[in-house]
Amino acid sequence: MRDGARLQTLRARPKKPGEASFFWWDAHFESEAVKVLPGEFYAASEDILVMTTLGSCIAACLWDRRAHVGGLNHFMLASGADDSGRYGSYAMELLINELMKLGATRSTLEAKVFGGGQMIGGMDAMRVGERNARFVLDYLRTERIPVVSKDVLDVYPRKVCFLPKSGKAMVKRLAATHGGELAARERAAAAQPAAADRGAGSVDLF
Repeated sequence: MRDGARLQTLRARPKKPGEASFFWWDAHFESEAVKVLPGEFYAASEDILVMTTLGSCIAACLWDRRAHVGGLNHFMLASGADDSGRYGSYAMELLINELMKLGATRSTLEAKVFGGGQMIGGMDAMRVGERNARFVLDYLRTERIPVVSKDVLDVYPRKVCFLPKSGKAMVKRLAATHGGELAARERAAAAQPAAADRGAGSVDLF
């Protein structure tokens, strides 16, 4: 299964700008998996395990309860000077548009939101995590997309897993001592030039 036909198909499929592309077989969950890095998203109509790790960043898991399609994004800042998936205002619209291409409608979307931690050794002076969390919750309220569950703020890094067909989300809080390393990785990712990006139910702990 590790290099089965479905994995080979996923790896060979042309990728859209900003779409996650690191696929593997996850032995723990016994499922194909894809890792979403900062500035990326992944949307699908089948249950592939979509995973990301967050510090002050935010991941919004959106799911259409009628069409049974969903997706996850990972943004670093609420807004920025360019159209990039690293910024919330662009990342949210990008994910919603991709879900609509898969048959979703805005009126039947619901959200699960994670991240926004205040990392030890992170960008504390700017309160990035708090601003990110406030942005995404305000955005979803404005768009009338209900937030059915969330795990935001505090000082913990988080690992998030999402199944886009069923809408199931799982979150694991990592040790706060890991925050410094994760914050350094987030700062390094934020400093990179922007890529050419133009173009249900409860949360389970694991």
